[in-house]
Amino acid sequence: MERMDIEFPGGKRVDAQYRGFTHRTDQPEDEGGGGSAPEPYDLFLASLGTCAGVYVLSFCRERGLDTTGLRLSLAAEKDEQSKLFSRVVLTLHLPADFPPKYIKAVQKAAGLCTVKRTLADPPEFEIRTDASKP
Repeated sequence: MERMDIEFPGGKRVDAQYRGFTHRTDQPEDEGGGGSAPEPYDLFLASLGTCAGVYVLSFCRERGLDTTGLRLSLAAEKDEQSKLFSRVVLTLHLPADFPPKYIKAVQKAAGLCTVKRTLADPPEFEIRTDASKP
């Protein structure tokens, strides 16, 4: 089982230690935070976009396609009642000379993103407590 440690460095900051990296989060100032880092939900969106980007980049490189000018953008709609994302639209901005024969295939490659696939088949969540002293 993979392990990530979550720490509380002060204020409304919450950091994740994982594989030698620190992923910092904070809440905006209008919600009592310091606005010093992205909100956790921002990192969730970033993980979707960058994961799709990895698959698109790999697709292009495997075929020797020039990636100059290639980029992705992500737009998300929130349900006003639940405050959860109800729709995510990922747009691939392809270079003008991108071969038309690869357009559907590169869209499919973006959809292979592991984060997206995990959402489609969500894991079981279990919340435990441990009252032991460190």
